[in-house]
Amino acid sequence: MTKRLVLISASIMLAVSALFATAIMTPSAQAATYTSISSLKPGDLIRGQSFTAVYYYGVDGFRYVFPNDRTYFTWYKDFATVKWVTDADLTKIQIGGNVTYKPGSKMIKINSDPRVYVISKGGLIRAIGSEAVAKALYGTKWNKMIDDVPDGFFSNYKIGGTIDDASMFSPEAEAKEADDINVDKALSAATVVTISDTGYSPASITIPVGGVVRFVNNGTMKHNASEATGDWGTGTLNPGDTFSKKFKSANSYSFHDTYGTATGSLTIQ
Repeated sequence: MTKRLVLISASIMLAVSALFATAIMTPSAQAATYTSISSLKPGDLIRGQSFTAVYYYGVDGFRYVFPNDRTYFTWYKDFATVKWVTDADLTKIQIGGNVTYKPGSKMIKINSDPRVYVISKGGLIRAIGSEAVAKALYGTKWNKMIDDVPDGFFSNYKIGGTIDDASMFSPEAEAKEADDINVDKALSAATVVTISDTGYSPASITIPVGGVVRFVNNGTMKHNASEATGDWGTGTLNPGDTFSKKFKSANSYSFHDTYGTATGSLTIQ
């Protein structure tokens, strides 16, 4: 019988590391260098004025939070490229979820589970079947390459099959394949629907399953997009406001503007 990996535990990670508070300049020092939402580009790292959390700005227009410094440092070496936005602007960017560890970078575990896992693309984790496999993958100091993930964040990961032989996993290949978070999470650019005082543009949209639609109010008054049966809606959008939604299953919808007469349709296939 294959000998199961002996639990060797790293110290438990804090939900929000003090490094996030100390490694970035204070808001007063950054007061003249806030970045506007319109200037943000996919892949930017951002944070607000009042809180130390750092986010990844995805190509889909959502922001993804780094749960702690250990997750962050599997992707980046420092905070030098983090851009500051005002708290008001930060609230306009919807949260898409949490960033997971970079594939191949570390092994992880939780206190309530004795197994140790490797990390693949998309937050897929796979238990290591033996100490010999761990040594083959991460060297003789493999036990220094394990991070404890708080139970509350473990649900960010999906569990796959066990790695019973080193040939079943390559840390280097996994890291190379997921070279940024957009790729790791398989994010895609949102389909933008502008709302003017005269209607939607485009008024008919077709997107793939998993696609994102971003509604942008370019009008001079309040508008929205409300699905006909009430399954979803943007809520009231003031001029300049946006709302993004990811559609995870095939369906067809019609929607309308409750502040006007505009109508539209959406097909997910």
